Amino acid sequence: MKKVILSIFILTTTLIGCSDLDINRDPDLLDPNSAPLSAQLPAGISGLIGAEGASLAIIGGMWSQYWTQSNAANQYKDIDTYAIGTSDYNVVWNGMYDALGDIRNVKRRALAEENWKYYLIATTLEVQASQVLTDMYGDIPYTEANNVNILTPKFNTGIEVYDFLINDLNLALSKNLDDSKGTNPGKDDFIFAGNMSNWTKLANTLKLKIYMRQTNSSRKAIADAGITQLLSSGAEFLDVDAGMTQFIDAPDQSNPLYEYNNRKLNTATNLRMSTTLASLFDAKVDPRKGKYYGAGNSLNQGDLNNPAGSATFAIVTLKATTPAYLMTREESLLLQAEALERNSQSGKAKYDAAVLANFARYSLNGATFVAAGGGYAYPTAGTFDQKLEAIITQKWIASFPGNGFEAFFETNRTGYPKTSAVYQDNAGYIAGQIVYSKGGITNGLFPKRMAYPLTERNANPNAPALVPITTKIWWN
Repeated sequence: MKKVILSIFILTTTLIGCSDLDINRDPDLLDPNSAPLSAQLPAGISGLIGAEGASLAIIGGMWSQYWTQSNAANQYKDIDTYAIGTSDYNVVWNGMYDALGDIRNVKRRALAEENWKYYLIATTLEVQASQVLTDMYGDIPYTEANNVNILTPKFNTGIEVYDFLINDLNLALSKNLDDSKGTNPGKDDFIFAGNMSNWTKLANTLKLKIYMRQTNSSRKAIADAGITQLLSSGAEFLDVDAGMTQFIDAPDQSNPLYEYNNRKLNTATNLRMSTTLASLFDAKVDPRKGKYYGAGNSLNQGDLNNPAGSATFAIVTLKATTPAYLMTREESLLLQAEALERNSQSGKAKYDAAVLANFARYSLNGATFVAAGGGYAYPTAGTFDQKLEAIITQKWIASFPGNGFEAFFETNRTGYPKTSAVYQDNAGYIAGQIVYSKGGITNGLFPKRMAYPLTERNANPNAPALVPITTKIWWN
């Protein structure tokens, strides 16, 4: 995993040039107090993309049941059977905090220099990464994290982190970008190439997501007030993809999920089409199935001992040049659709636009699917829960392949897709419902989080006591 992050960093040299960054130097060896912001920002972005886009993408896709472990291999068996422990996937935590080190240094320097453009970019990246971390682990270091003078940072509670995220975004958004001093971000900004309007929209959309995630918690009133304020203020939300698109089909320069699974581990046939998502595609006659997977049958989730030959089960389609996203246009539209419905307004237009956008991503036309009577027609006359199910189902589908961890969080928050009462070999199984993995070792309980890594527990006495991965995150 560390190799994947560094590989993506190697790609940055092609994009910003050797004059800005020495390819023979580890990004962590750059002098944080003198290196140009334009040299530190790409290190943070590429590190974050690498951390989220490799192992977290594998775990998220498995737990969201886009794919399942091949019955002819064991590479990801621990994920599929919910056997991840404190010694597994330490690289997720370490990679995220390594990237945050660069991002937070850009933020610190930009604040001191009153470079409000870099300050907004760094704050938005810090919030996005921290949201993923706290939603996956619970309590995390935040206020004392990535401080060279604090070797054992305290852990802030998930609720505290959420409040810090909103406050930090509000502060960054309050700065007048026209008064920004110093250099302007450009090709070193791998996400928007210095387009500050898009960064403002992404920051607003992250605020919306953070409020939305609290809607089923004890802080529902705070969440509802925040959502209402955003909508009534006329805040603009993300209307383009936010991600790295610069990958090419070459070693060390590919999409991190492809690089990690297909190239570094040489396991292109290891991830197989899960019956969970495939069955919904079949029921709806959805052509996206042919874009997500190769030819063959679906494999029931966790059916590791299926005697059928591995060649009969379809392989997940991953491509070297697929962009890696912090957030897609579809996710933003679907967040807005739910927000509107929670404020007694129709979310249909945003929902329809999101579905059409995801079909178009694969050069498909989804118009008949959202039309009246179509397979994904918005339940305009339905209950709020029926509308929420439609919205979250489409968010689940659209988060494939690299953002399955967000679909995992949303299933935990909303209960959609619904959980099946029977396994997939039962005639009563309903297409598209989540099932408990056949090889699961958690007594019928689904994972809700990852365990704190051994590296952190050994180094930091402030690390919380371990809890089972089936323990819910506070907002769940």
